[in-house]
Amino acid sequence: MSKPVNIALVGAGAFGTKHLDALSVIDGVRVVSLVSRPEDRPEDVAAKYGIPHVAHDLAEALARPEVDAVILCTPTQIHAAQAMACLKAGKHVMVEIPMADSLADAEALVALQKQTGKVAMCGHTRRFNPSHQWVHNKITAGGFNIQQMDVQTYFFRRSNINALGQPRCWTDHLLWHHAAHTVDLFAYQTGGEIIAANAVQGPIHPDLGIAMDMSIQLKSSTGAICTLSLSFNNEGPLGTFFRYIGDSGTYIARYDDLFDGKDQPIDVTKVDVSMNGIELQDREFIAAIREGREPNASVAGVLPCYRTLHQLELQLK
Repeated sequence: MSKPVNIALVGAGAFGTKHLDALSVIDGVRVVSLVSRPEDRPEDVAAKYGIPHVAHDLAEALARPEVDAVILCTPTQIHAAQAMACLKAGKHVMVEIPMADSLADAEALVALQKQTGKVAMCGHTRRFNPSHQWVHNKITAGGFNIQQMDVQTYFFRRSNINALGQPRCWTDHLLWHHAAHTVDLFAYQTGGEIIAANAVQGPIHPDLGIAMDMSIQLKSSTGAICTLSLSFNNEGPLGTFFRYIGDSGTYIARYDDLFDGKDQPIDVTKVDVSMNGIELQDREFIAAIREGREPNASVAGVLPCYRTLHQLELQLK
């Protein structure tokens, strides 16, 4: 803890500010550079969080010797290229989910991480949410085995806007972004390999060029199954809702809240040091850097998820 870990954060949008809030409460961390497009007004964000350096180009931040690590909160389509640029510059990197939008790029990123030996992690936040941690701990203790996961991921995004209601410069994707959360979590929670995967999708949006509705079925080598429904057309409660049906109970996770099958709340406030999944994810990244170890949700650790997404993409084509 004698030397702080100096972070460059890239992307001053809705998710970038979530990371800045999280990093602000972690000891031994300094955000020393903020990189974002001029239209994101990163100077204003930097002033709010006391960040001394602002750049509009990632290469400028990577050239700064004081930067130890980079957190990427940028458009999906450039995640892999930017993550690899960070590793080539000798920086540790955490890239927000997904780490790539193709299997080839995901595999190239994993190969480069092995070559450089730097910490490379992907923001599979569900592994860190206290609600899912509680279920995971019960599974690893031998008190619960998943028979089925039923998951709904619903948004209302018929126009290209972000979580702050601002226009996006890129297009989100149900398969490569939102399905990635559940595909990885299903494998992580069951402890098995995904041995069967099927998908169908609804009509392609005429302007956005993406499917607005999708249904996915998965099966684990443990025998457990998963049904995932995704939509950008949903007018109603937004977000992702998980139902774990097991051999000794049923649990419903709504982000950081957990309920049993009778909708009685379960206290998860003591599961970890925070109730903020992003903060816990960032804490793992910093700890892995300090301890010189592979983090939970390392790029190598989540690669099987991207193999499954690739299989599903081939089906949909």
